[in-house]
Amino acid sequence: MIGTLAAIIGLSTLFFTILLSLFGTLDFLTLGLFVVFLNVLQWLIAPYLVDAMYRVKKASRSEEPELYDMLERISRESGIRTPQLMIARIPIPNAFAYGSPLTGNRVAVTTGLLNTLEGEEVEAVIGHELGHLKHRDVQVMMFVSILPALFYYIGYSLVWSSAYARRGERENQGSLALIGFLSILLYWVLTLFTLYLSRLREYFADRHSVSVVNDGRRKLSEGLVKIAESTERIRFRNRNLHYLSSLKTLFISDPDSARRDLSELYQTYTWRSDQELVNKYLSRKVTSADEFAEFLSTHPNMVKRLRALQEAA
Repeated sequence: MIGTLAAIIGLSTLFFTILLSLFGTLDFLTLGLFVVFLNVLQWLIAPYLVDAMYRVKKASRSEEPELYDMLERISRESGIRTPQLMIARIPIPNAFAYGSPLTGNRVAVTTGLLNTLEGEEVEAVIGHELGHLKHRDVQVMMFVSILPALFYYIGYSLVWSSAYARRGERENQGSLALIGFLSILLYWVLTLFTLYLSRLREYFADRHSVSVVNDGRRKLSEGLVKIAESTERIRFRNRNLHYLSSLKTLFISDPDSARRDLSELYQTYTWRSDQELVNKYLSRKVTSADEFAEFLSTHPNMVKRLRALQEAA
């Protein structure tokens, strides 16, 4: 994870320094500060947007006493302050950690998750989300998302500047367009690094759950495959749930990959127990198409994720 962060920051700093030396500091510093301001503002108010989008409400201890006790216990095991417990009123089984200095840290579970998983599997999922908070993944991903956004705006501003350059500035038109294109190319490169970092943080959060939840390896493995199975079944019945993908990077499992994760499973096997379902996943071969899909995804391939869980200490 440290190496990926270093690559993102190093590439960004190098290219931004070249731009400043070529074009002067004021315009690009102004643009950079503006992009940083927008991203920090988004981070600060994001919990309110998430609450509105996913119909999230704070849960009281009287409403969810077992869930509250579970959250407090795993927070103590994790060595972090207990976050606020939130319930998202959506049918897709999932969970996510989020927050900002304005709201504090929060862990949300969906009603679909509570209706789909057994209590021990919910426990492992909460352990995963607390891993994100312990590792400060919300802040890390906010920071690294600023850098691709910065070069996206720089690139498009230079491309448009070259297209509408005044007559006296036409000699710089080609160089403006070239540097704009390179900025956009760097945006895509940094985005791929950011996706890779997002997948890494899922592995680390999985390991955290294994370390703080008794028999967490089995519980989380079973929970993940049941989330994927239930998600695809619900999405097949409810075609109007596409809005759930807008912040999928928050979720413990990518709802968009559920069909890919389950396609072979549905065709070849009928399972009789949770562990048999996990074992069937583990026996699958990861194809080149799976590898490419993972390359462009915020979450690891399910088979590779489950195998990593089996190896976690």
